[in-house]
Amino acid sequence: MPKLLIVMMLAAPWALFGCGSAWNDPYPAADSGRNILYTAFTDRPKHLDPVQSYSEDEITFTAQIYEPPLQYHYLKRPYEVIAATAVEVPKPRYVDDKGQPLPDDADPAKIAYSDYLIRLRPGIRYQPHPAFAEPPASLAGIETLADFPNWGTRELVAEDYVYAIKRLAHPRLHSPILGLMSEYIVGLDDFAKTLQARKSAVAERRDEWLDLRRFPLAGVEAVDAHTYRIRVKGKYPQFVYWLTMPFFAPMPWEADKFYSQPGMAEKNLTLDWYPIGTGPYMLTENNPNARMVLEKNPNFHGQTYPCEGEPGDREAGLLADCGKPLPFVDKVVFTREKEQIPYWNKFLQGYYDASGIASDSFDQAVQVGSGGETTLTDAMRAQGIVLSTSVSTSTFYMGFNMLDPVVGGEEPRSRKLRQAIAIAIDQEEFISIFQNGRGLPAQSPIPPGIFGYREGARGVNPVMYDWVDGKPRRKSIEVARRLLAEAGYPNGRDEKTGEPLVINLDTTAGGVGAKSRIDWLNKQFQKLDIQLVVRNTDYNRFQEKIRKGAVQLFYFGWNADYPDPENFLFLLHGPQGKVKHGGENAANYANPEYDRLFERMRAMENSPERQAIIDRMLAILREDSPWIWGFHPKDYTLRHVWLDNRKPTKVGNNTLKYQRIDAELRQRLRGEWNRPVLWPLGLFVALVGLAALPAVVGYRRRERGLAH
Repeated sequence: MPKLLIVMMLAAPWALFGCGSAWNDPYPAADSGRNILYTAFTDRPKHLDPVQSYSEDEITFTAQIYEPPLQYHYLKRPYEVIAATAVEVPKPRYVDDKGQPLPDDADPAKIAYSDYLIRLRPGIRYQPHPAFAEPPASLAGIETLADFPNWGTRELVAEDYVYAIKRLAHPRLHSPILGLMSEYIVGLDDFAKTLQARKSAVAERRDEWLDLRRFPLAGVEAVDAHTYRIRVKGKYPQFVYWLTMPFFAPMPWEADKFYSQPGMAEKNLTLDWYPIGTGPYMLTENNPNARMVLEKNPNFHGQTYPCEGEPGDREAGLLADCGKPLPFVDKVVFTREKEQIPYWNKFLQGYYDASGIASDSFDQAVQVGSGGETTLTDAMRAQGIVLSTSVSTSTFYMGFNMLDPVVGGEEPRSRKLRQAIAIAIDQEEFISIFQNGRGLPAQSPIPPGIFGYREGARGVNPVMYDWVDGKPRRKSIEVARRLLAEAGYPNGRDEKTGEPLVINLDTTAGGVGAKSRIDWLNKQFQKLDIQLVVRNTDYNRFQEKIRKGAVQLFYFGWNADYPDPENFLFLLHGPQGKVKHGGENAANYANPEYDRLFERMRAMENSPERQAIIDRMLAILREDSPWIWGFHPKDYTLRHVWLDNRKPTKVGNNTLKYQRIDAELRQRLRGEWNRPVLWPLGLFVALVGLAALPAVVGYRRRERGLAH
């Protein structure tokens, strides 16, 4: 073996060690140090067409691309609606059934229609897109949107918003809100029937363009190039919240026509694959099985970072960028991670800028003090990782089927049975064991951050809790046993027949179907000597049983569509009953007084009078106990020190434009955390060299002997 080879073998590992490069970097070297935000997604989006999209994994993308006329203030809590492409938040104008104007404080019973006049900011332009340019002679050689040779843009106009609302009723698009919006937007139901009748009468190709401009919609019209009007039935203050959602984002007719060309759908050239909008970002790479990329829209009209927030925001550094132009980040790279462990490890290595905390990683990230306070572990703080927590605008609960002869009904017997079970199920323990403490026991359907929620003693459910030493304390199991006996089930047996009381709980594997949770629930019911039978099934079968009312007790959750108490209290509105009316009231609860109060409350602006009505509604619900009030989850998110302006929210989703990256700091820390550890390899090579040395020496001696 040549001497030079031995020297190289011994020296090479140390040379590599000196370079200090990170061998595990998953991103291209060309992106090193660039203004890119790195994150991950777990479930691939199905719909990116705003008229069909209605899931959390989809709005992660659509909210950055499309721009409804309104949006939520990024920092303020409770949530506040502000203008996006609109000049201002429209104030409804009320008219009676004869078209005569009514004052703002008119009796809701006299209001026939509410008119929303929306004025747009002029000069807003769409992202570059081939829909605005001359199409190629054929699709030969075109596989992705980037393959189109000609691109263009144009100004956003009011007619684009009118066209988008018409698409809710498109017979080939199945919008999840068509039924609800048909109850409010004047003429939308008839418009949908007209389009459906046309589809039945004309044998259309699937990809034939249906020009919706040819069909008038009575309740929606463009007044001029930058103004449009929507007429809503009655008084519906919550309508402004809908105007923040991608369903009401603009859609240029050119895009609809462009994607309807023959052969486009077969190449996945659709709005579900390549959206088009005026927002701060545009989708430039779509591989939902591996990677999706958003890049800054060069035509974005511009917005500025907010200068106001809630108490504590300034101290948290969330107002440092006041007045600066948005967006801050040039590019956002989403990598699909199907498993939580790789996601978590890449975050710790600095290759993802932020992360949630899975249950398996909770103890590694967070430590809980004796008083219940949560702080980061020393290891997390040493890396400069920052923890943000917030109570989600969500509620998880177990609902009783009020049509069931045992647990349902208005009789005192069944009411006391429901109350006893609700007391016995220790939500505080559930949150501690299964949520790592990440939750707040619910006192009603309304979570914190929503108007109607009350803090302290005034917000406690007196049926289930006592207020002791400034805190709610769950009533004792003895109280629950007494209620159970008064319901006619002493020691868990029917006092008339002596038969044990059996309660059936229907759930899915994603609900409480895991064995550990089932075991825990059984222990809760055993406190009352009640036998619990958990019927675990798949999601579709579970939904079918809910629709038919073939359940006794079920596990459900609800995330806010918009930050108004109506969006939670309607879940127990009688006319929304699942079995009789096909609504969202899965408990099939009906109380005449509650329903009357709901109809008054839903048409009111936030005020002390509205709060008083909500208080009475909650008192009725707590007494009737149609739900086992579960918990409101707490969101825990982690971010690295180089990521700024990140504030958790479940309502506003167009949040990427506010976030800022210190790419230089990230690059330096990544290098420090991922420096290759090569001394073991160097030691191994050195040992191999030393072991080979006698053979080399012998070889050289033989060579010299032959030469002599």
